[in-house]
Amino acid sequence: MNLEIYDEAKLLTAEETKIVRDLIDLAANKLELAEDTEMSITFMTPQEIQAINRKYRQVDRPTDVISFAIEDEDDGIEALESELGVPRNIGDLMIAPEIAKEHAQQYGHSYHRELGYTVVHGFLHLNGYDHIQPEDERKMIARQEEILESYGLTR
Repeated sequence: MNLEIYDEAKLLTAEETKIVRDLIDLAANKLELAEDTEMSITFMTPQEIQAINRKYRQVDRPTDVISFAIEDEDDGIEALESELGVPRNIGDLMIAPEIAKEHAQQYGHSYHRELGYTVVHGFLHLNGYDHIQPEDERKMIARQEEILESYGLTR
């Protein structure tokens, strides 16, 4: 997995950055993605993610993660990338670690667990998973838990 991490404000420690990289690699392996698959994660403040949430989702509040998937099931981008021999780019995640910390406190588990949950949740969205319909939600949650438990981030 070719993962670009942007953390200009130094919101993550080196240990947390390693957890993020390891989780993305593990998740990519579980989904059997090609090794040259690309994505990015930008870590930002609650104010920054609120501005993005307001602009792109018309929701004026901070959130933990926003995913911008490049592919759509019907757009044929993956086939075109394959045909041209360029790496597949699945998209970008925006994550607010401070919101993940708040959620960890609310849900009574570690910050690392919540950060991992947030990263994996966003990653799955970039790979076509969603939780709008109950059946889709069950599949997504099961996959999230499988990845988190494989990494050792249990509740």
